[in-house]
Amino acid sequence: MRIVVFGQAPFGAKSVETLVERGEEVVAVFTVPDRKGRVEPTKEAADAKGIPVHQPLSVKHPEVLDTLAKYQPDLAILAFWTEITPESVLFTPRLGTICYHPSILPRHRGASAINWAVIMGETKTGLSIFWTDGGIDTGPILLQKEIDITPEDTTGSLYFNHLFPMGVDAIVESVDLINAGDPPRIEQDESQATYEPPCDDRVASIDFSRPVDEVYNLIRGCDPQPGAYTMFGDEKIRFYRAKMEAGDFGEPGTVVAAGQSVDIATQGGVVRVAKVRFSGGKVNAQEFVENAGLAAGTILGG
Repeated sequence: MRIVVFGQAPFGAKSVETLVERGEEVVAVFTVPDRKGRVEPTKEAADAKGIPVHQPLSVKHPEVLDTLAKYQPDLAILAFWTEITPESVLFTPRLGTICYHPSILPRHRGASAINWAVIMGETKTGLSIFWTDGGIDTGPILLQKEIDITPEDTTGSLYFNHLFPMGVDAIVESVDLINAGDPPRIEQDESQATYEPPCDDRVASIDFSRPVDEVYNLIRGCDPQPGAYTMFGDEKIRFYRAKMEAGDFGEPGTVVAAGQSVDIATQGGVVRVAKVRFSGGKVNAQEFVENAGLAAGTILGG
C-alpha cells in the first residue's frame, strides 16, 4: 500500500520512522517549512529514510494536489497536521485519508483537545484515528484508545507520556486494519460533539475568584503551553507545576506565601505554584520571588 504522510514536529517524525521500520511503503512526506534555521523533524526523519519531502507554504496551493497525485497514493495519513486541508487533497488517495486526534471524538474537536479535557476537570481522555471527510474532526472513526487523567496530570504529561506513543502505535494499528480489508468506519454521534477554541491567551487568564479546582485545572491544562497567567504589575507571569489545597486562605488573588512556592488564595482554597515564567525566563518559584520582589500580601491580577 502506497502511503503519503502529512506530518510535523516529533510526532510526525516518529510516525514516519515507525511506519518505515514496520515495512510500510511511505512514498512521500509533506511537512511544514523549516523555521528559524531549524530543520523540521519530519523532514529530517524522511530524509534519513530516503523518502521524498515537500514543504509547501500551504497545502491549499494547486501544485500540492498535482504533486500528490503523481505519487498515486493508496492512503494518506495526517500525523500531527495542523493546517485545514482541502477535500481535493484528502480524497486524492485511493482509500482516502486518516487522521490522528488526541481526544475521544466527537468530544473535544479542535486544535487544543488535550488542554480542554484537563481544563474541564475530566478524568478520562484518549485518542481517535478517523477518516477525514472535509469537516473539522468530523469523519467516521476507525479506532479509539482511552486513558485516565489523574489529578496531577498536565497537558504535557498526558501528551508526552501517553498520547504521543499511543498515537504512533494507533497509526500503525490503523494501517494494519486497512491492509486487512474492511476497516471500521463508525459514524460520530453529533449529539455528543463539542468544539472548543484554541487554548491561547484568550482563555489562559486566571480568575482567582473562581473555585480552587477550576483555577488548578486551568493551570495544569495550560501547562506547558500557553501557560496560565496573571498580572504582576504590568507584566504577565505564567504558572506551572501547580498543586492545590481546599480551605479558607483569605481574599482571592492574594499571595499568602512566597518562597519555595508561590501560594495564591482562590475561592475555597489555595494554589501552590513551583515554576513561573516571566520576561526573565522560566524559573523555579524561589528564584522568581527573589528576582521580582514578590511578597506575601501582594494582590495578583487585574
